[in-house]
Amino acid sequence: MTPNVTRRLLGALAALSALALTATACGTSGDGTDDGPKDIKAALAEGGEVTVWAWEPTLKKVAEDFGKKYPKVKVKLVNAGTGDKQYTALQNAISAGSGAPDVAQIEYYALGQFSIAKSVEDLAPYSTTRLDSTFTPGPWNAVTDDKAVHALPMDSGPMALFYNKKVFDKHGVKVPTTWDEYVEAARTLHKKDPKIFITNDTGDAGATTSLIWQAGGRPYQSSGTQVAVDFGDAGTKKYTQTWQKLLDEKLIAPVSSWSNEWYQGLADGSIATLSIGAWMPANFASGVASASGDWRVAPLPQWTKGETTTAENGGSSLAMPEDAKNKELAYAFIEYATTGAGAASRVAQGAFPATRADLESKAFLEKPFPYFGGQQANTVFAEAADNVGTGWEYLPYQVYANSVFNDTVGKAYVSSKPLADGLKAWQDASITYGKDQGFTVSE
Repeated sequence: MTPNVTRRLLGALAALSALALTATACGTSGDGTDDGPKDIKAALAEGGEVTVWAWEPTLKKVAEDFGKKYPKVKVKLVNAGTGDKQYTALQNAISAGSGAPDVAQIEYYALGQFSIAKSVEDLAPYSTTRLDSTFTPGPWNAVTDDKAVHALPMDSGPMALFYNKKVFDKHGVKVPTTWDEYVEAARTLHKKDPKIFITNDTGDAGATTSLIWQAGGRPYQSSGTQVAVDFGDAGTKKYTQTWQKLLDEKLIAPVSSWSNEWYQGLADGSIATLSIGAWMPANFASGVASASGDWRVAPLPQWTKGETTTAENGGSSLAMPEDAKNKELAYAFIEYATTGAGAASRVAQGAFPATRADLESKAFLEKPFPYFGGQQANTVFAEAADNVGTGWEYLPYQVYANSVFNDTVGKAYVSSKPLADGLKAWQDASITYGKDQGFTVSE
């Protein structure tokens, strides 16, 4: 990366601070004590303080347990805001050259923003390559680039179909196994009861890109400052053609996710399904308690009958800002929190694992979910994690791209503008922005 491009990228990323961004142990000790080019053991013995910026609640116990294991190390856990709010604060601290934490939670889609500007440490020198079989494919691919390891996966979000069994049974509709069947189920349910919509959607960048991912679309390609954006590939067309039918026939509830209306729709059955990440069960239990027993989990419908391909929807990593003051201790905490005892602790608290060992454990797979009628839903999620489509990439400025999603694709949800045209407008906006910031962008 040339100095000029680096300055432009850092300036561009700093400019994101002013935007109102939108979102959504296997083979390792798991305690960060393995010998390597960095003397982790000596640092743990000497002690010190590690500042961790994260909003994920399960890390509180992990930090306490880490402190008990290494009493000379103090972990200062700080909630600097969720998602984009933390990224803004983190980028401001990095740009200022002071105030950055030793460890930061960064979602997979946003990691490229920091790695391209070399704002996070490459963890490969800490012998992280030995962890390549520890994590499931989707999360590991999200944090690695060639030989570089930009962070360690903290959790994952393999997608599944959550469906209201009570609604489907009442109207004699079979659970769809393909997206064509999904469209037919939507038509049948809505015809039998016009108050029922197959799902909700008012335009969501994360949900859209996840379904394009599952359909085989690979709209983003990135190598350093060389970027390609193309929403005209065959996989993307599969998604747009199917979703356009649902929009045209008004089979999707015009309700925003996480709104009060959304929770009500999930509770009363007017929203019949959700295609979303495996982290969703806790949200059902806490936010839609009245519908306990009504919902079940099934594999995500397929674009081609007989296939088993899924995608990721959500998930975070733990990264080390390049300016971290206590790098050895920071790495020790990162590995502890994402593998071995730390990962097991988070799973026990309800997090969905990115580690193969936890994902394949008998206790995890056989865990009954009372909310889903006692179903062992983790078997569905674990299979989904093993079948995430490979080769997916995000833009190194995906945070910005997602922030303009509703200005482009979102118009297809409030007007007669075709979804494909909205994606083309999003593509154009992403290309223009990339070029303005010093990337070489093609389509």
